[in-house]
Parts: sequence; structure tokens; C-alpha cells
Amino acid sequence: MILVRCDFSRRSDVIPLHPDVFILSQLINHTARIKARAAELGFDFCGVAKAEFLDDEAPRLEAWLKKGMNGQMSYMANHFDKRLDPRLLVDDAKSVVTVLLNYYPETRLPEGDDDYKLSKYAYGTDYHFVLKDKLKDLLQFIRTEIGDVGGRAFVDSAPVMDKVWAKRSGTGWVGKHSNLINREIGSFFFIGELILDLALEPDGPIADYCGTCTRCIDACPTDAIVDPYVVDGSKCISYFTIELKEAISAEV
Repeated sequence: MILVRCDFSRRSDVIPLHPDVFILSQLINHTARIKARAAELGFDFCGVAKAEFLDDEAPRLEAWLKKGMNGQMSYMANHFDKRLDPRLLVDDAKSVVTVLLNYYPETRLPEGDDDYKLSKYAYGTDYHFVLKDKLKDLLQFIRTEIGDVGGRAFVDSAPVMDKVWAKRSGTGWVGKHSNLINREIGSFFFIGELILDLALEPDGPIADYCGTCTRCIDACPTDAIVDPYVVDGSKCISYFTIELKEAISAEV
């Protein structure tokens, strides 16, 4: 049992600290240290969510797949259970640590003679390597400073619902265009996760600030946003330029 010594009326008394209080203080301390280290590594935001089955997302994902909105992205239907439960990716997982890294460039690159457009996320080094290295550094820090912690780093290359975990960790809300929005840095950021078998103090989700706004729906050039918060991936321009393995039709 942990004891603390307090001074009441100039008399030394030993008062036992309830185990639950000690555990909570540990959670808060560990969480604060991890977030501080994430900031030192250059991440713009870091949040924590409890590792658990995504009950709300299961029917949505199933309906989305049944409607064929994944197009030729057949991999989206793979590992359905793992996509919804991080505990199937890391044994005894207790926490999902989500980080955001802003990629909005300070200088815009000139467009070519053929009026092509280079996506802002592709300006620099492959973000998979950048984020994975930083997340590995963060995991090593956790193991060095806290103890023998099991975990894995994930960057857009495994069945992890990045935006859902980012939302649950309080780093932003999912807009009607299905992208995560952060009130300070918008939507131009990469998302990565550490799934850990370490219990941490979770952050709560923040409010949805979209309100009655429909600017993203009105602006979508291919009408891919078929309903608020629902994007038909097979109609999205990023699908045509990244995922589609055949020639883009003239209509698009």
C-alpha cells in the first residue's frame, strides 16, 4: 500500500492512499508524459482512446461495403473484425494513441505545362516512413520511461480505422465529407496510431461543428458525397488517381 505523510495541526499522520487513486494518478502521469514526448517529436496533436470494439462503426462499415462503395478496393473488405477491434491487432490492447502531423506546405509547388496538380501530401518524403519512424521513437520512449509495454505503430497500412480513432481521441471530428477536421489545423494532416497494452487516461470526443453547412457536399466535383458523412469511394477523385488500376474514363 502506498502511504503519504500529511501535516495536520503540526502532527505527523500517515494516511493510506486508496489504490484506485494511485492507479488513476499513474494513468494521468503516463498519458501526460506520452503527449509531451509526442509534441517533442513534432506531432501537432496527440490523443488517447480506450481500445475496444467499435460498435457504432460495425453496421456502417458493413452497409458501405455491401453497397460496393469501396469500388476496386477489395482490401477494404478484408480483416473486417480486426478493422473494428484493435485488441485483435495487439494482444491485450488497452489504449489507442492517435497522433496528427500537419502536412500543409509553406510554399506551393508550381503546376506543370499540362496543368496537372500534385497533391500536397506528396510534396515531401513518403509520409509512411516519416510517421512510422516518429511513432517508433515514441514507442521506445514509452518502453524506456514506463516499462515493458507491448504495442505496434500503424500508419495507413493496416486494418485500422484511423479517422474513427482520431475522433474518439478528441483530436477532431469527422465532417460531412468523411475527413477528420481539427479546429486549429483543418484537415491537412496525416494520422498515425500506437496500439498499446498500457492503460492510459482516455480523451473524450469533441463536438461536431459542421452544423447545417454543406459546402463540401456542394463543392464535390464528382458528387461522391452521397449523403452527409457518407462518401462513395468509387466516385472520389482520390480513388481514380490512387486506387483505380485502369484508365480513368473520359466522363470523369
